[in-house]
Amino acid sequence: MEPVSTSVSIGLWIAFWVVVLAALFVDLTVLNKHHGKVSLKEAGLMVCAWVSLALVFGGAIWLLEGPRHALEFYTGYVLEYSLSVDNMFVFILIFSYFAIPHALQPKALLWGVLGAVVLRFLFIFLGVKLISLFSWTIYVFGALLIFTALKMLLQKDDDKFDPQNSAALKILQKFFPLKTDYHGENFFVVENAKRFATPLLAAVVVIEMSDLIFAVDSIPAVLSITQDTFLVYSSNIFAIIGLRSLYFLLSGMAGKFPYLKYGISVILFFVGVKMSLSHFIHVPVVLSLGIIVSILALSVLASKFFPPKTA
Repeated sequence: MEPVSTSVSIGLWIAFWVVVLAALFVDLTVLNKHHGKVSLKEAGLMVCAWVSLALVFGGAIWLLEGPRHALEFYTGYVLEYSLSVDNMFVFILIFSYFAIPHALQPKALLWGVLGAVVLRFLFIFLGVKLISLFSWTIYVFGALLIFTALKMLLQKDDDKFDPQNSAALKILQKFFPLKTDYHGENFFVVENAKRFATPLLAAVVVIEMSDLIFAVDSIPAVLSITQDTFLVYSSNIFAIIGLRSLYFLLSGMAGKFPYLKYGISVILFFVGVKMSLSHFIHVPVVLSLGIIVSILALSVLASKFFPPKTA
């Protein structure tokens, strides 16, 4: 893989954080106003707004840093956003398990997003550092992606994520006894001089752990596109800030795209092979972007026109 400069202007970093903080504020304001009851149409409009924002920011990168950097940003963004779809279905399972009321779901998602912003930065910095210091780690990342793709492809419905068996939930219960009822937006409640964790805190902890697990797959995937710290991180964060609206969109469309998980598996397999062979074969960024978008489109169209037969 060709080395890529990690130097971008300080102004672009500042602009990035200004846009991200403003987007998070708007997202928080809109969803809190709806108290978690977001219609499919409203969620779709919000998703379109965040995607448009990412497209505009990519255009700014194109003007300031050149087309190559912009294409790498777009490819990383599409890749991360597509991988986030699977993450959202896990969030749906978590919220269903903890029976989180609609009014509290935006807060749980907000803390999940804020935690992801911090954790992704640490993961990305570590991943870029490892590849720069030990070039062989790129093969480890590639093998990890291929393994994940095959595991996802062969996964049965009854093998899916179960919040009850989450290590995060078991660790939390060792430190705090867990209440079964909600107390508004509180993470803790004190009764008889004893501190209890509420189901809302439990859900947030499990969400953070699930995002950490997903980051193990998604960060190496983006590193197969570029090793520029700014591009990897910015494409990740632009995908993350739209997760709350994406959740409400997918929660209303769950089950409508049965072949989507297979498409995501193929994408992971493709980027894993690409990463593993990067020292021998150079795949242009434009081609990578085209392949990823095509796989997503085919999986969606196949779900629409050739749905699996139900018994």
